[in-house]
Amino acid sequence: MARNEEAARELGYSDVPALKKAVSRAIREYVEQGGFLFAMCSATETLELALAAASVDIAAAYSDGTPPDADAAAKVDWGLAMAFQNAQIQVSPSVNSFSDIDAHQVNTPWNKQLGAFTLFDFSAKFDPVPAMLTQSHESVLPDFYGLTTSFALDRLKPGVVKLGIEGAWAKYIHGNLGEGTWTYYGGHDPEDPEHQIGDPPTDLALHPNSPGYRLILNNVLFPAAKKKKLKT
Repeated sequence: MARNEEAARELGYSDVPALKKAVSRAIREYVEQGGFLFAMCSATETLELALAAASVDIAAAYSDGTPPDADAAAKVDWGLAMAFQNAQIQVSPSVNSFSDIDAHQVNTPWNKQLGAFTLFDFSAKFDPVPAMLTQSHESVLPDFYGLTTSFALDRLKPGVVKLGIEGAWAKYIHGNLGEGTWTYYGGHDPEDPEHQIGDPPTDLALHPNSPGYRLILNNVLFPAAKKKKLKT
């Protein structure tokens, strides 16, 4: 926490929440102006919570061990959020969860077990970007945990494209904002389903045909694809 406070002061912000809000809005502006955003695990949910924190300190939740109270959490504005809406912020300091956006709630007593998620089949002619993002040699992939593992379907904004789902939650989603796009992928490591903080990184040489990592690669490569000019 001391490091975060020092960084906020050096950058000219009054406190850590103010810095987090500024960073989240800069990311949103980057996408809106034509950027491509890919995020996984808690980077998806916490970015959206920071964007929703228009007038309260949701962005500070869990950064200093002092979550916002229930009244403050009810005042968030989801207008700036890109993917989610109407989420219930977790305000209990005894529960290790950000909100009910994550359907798995991995570090709570009511956590969901892992299963498998299915990729949708998109037409390359009519939905070229989703078609590129879901390219893989397997259509059903084993699930894997993260601080944010999945996305509750009833928390998605209208227009969000579901790329991969499992039952009542989505694992992989995509959307447009202005001139740019964003893609969210739940979970931390496709080849280490219960990866813990401090665990060594996965040796990708041992998983040359990983369908889960293929989805990550798709997001690295798809911005380079160029549309062909149509004849007039």
